[in-house]
Amino acid sequence: MRVTAGEAEEAAGAQAPHRVVVFVRPGLLPMELGIVHRLFTTAADDSGRPLYSVLTCASAPGEVATDTDFSVNVPHGPQVLRSADTVVVPAALEDYGPQERGRLAAPVRAALELIPPTARLASICTGSFVLAAAGVLEGRRATTHWKSCAELASLYPEVDVDPDVLYTDDRGVLTSAGVAAGIDLCLHMIRDDHGADVANTVARGTVVPPHRDGGQAQYIDRPVQRVDGSSTAAARAYALQRLGDSLTLEELAGQAAMSVRTLNRRFRQETGTTPMQWLARQRLDYARRLLERGDEPVDRVAARAGFGTGTAMRQHFREVLGVSPRAYRNTFRGGPA
Repeated sequence: MRVTAGEAEEAAGAQAPHRVVVFVRPGLLPMELGIVHRLFTTAADDSGRPLYSVLTCASAPGEVATDTDFSVNVPHGPQVLRSADTVVVPAALEDYGPQERGRLAAPVRAALELIPPTARLASICTGSFVLAAAGVLEGRRATTHWKSCAELASLYPEVDVDPDVLYTDDRGVLTSAGVAAGIDLCLHMIRDDHGADVANTVARGTVVPPHRDGGQAQYIDRPVQRVDGSSTAAARAYALQRLGDSLTLEELAGQAAMSVRTLNRRFRQETGTTPMQWLARQRLDYARRLLERGDEPVDRVAARAGFGTGTAMRQHFREVLGVSPRAYRNTFRGGPA
């Protein structure tokens, strides 16, 4: 059968690996750069043909400082962004200076303008601030490291910031939480492009889980609240000392020497939530600490934290953290999967 020049060209194009370009900036985190290269370059089809090629570029080629005691030699300038199928923007030290957020340096903006409109865009950790400043997150769901979610939402109210998830994927623009969530993000893109089998093979080769349960909510550190001098302070202090007891609104209102209606109103003014919602959160935080620091059975932890039964606590953990109490303990105590 005779193959036309057009068919040959089309066949050759079909064999071209998907090009991933990592756009780095001074102060980059080497781990995030390594994640992208390692995961995408190990993805292959059944015949062993690489499915991706990965290039690294910067606003100008040459040596780029990292947040460590070594630098990275980046061979490519921003022109390679013109040929990108996917562009990944990792975090950089400049993201952590509040004065830098909300604006893009001229070389960075010029580089981003070279990206084809058809390219998929992704960020790791606070690289999301670059995408937000460029306007591509407007009207989209996004995330970043949990420590920076509030600031992202404040600077860019047009972005739907989700502080609980490991990554988001909204119409060709993807964002991920802190550092290691870049692994989850890259595996998701590989899975989306080539299916679960390819992604699972990459995950096994890298010795990471193909998919992690829950989101970054389980990693957010929430110290037990300190009681201040506000009008509901006495009620909150009373509750914190009796988290394992069955507490009622009337009981809390009595401690604050006010009616239930006034307690509800003052609680919303001072904590932003209702007394019972606040109490449930304190019980959850206390249970988290018991699971992290001790070996008591889940049912015993549930009783001490005021959930009553292990079943009730499991449901609450699933709803808020996305994982079971046992999985949470294994994550933070190094127990078996």
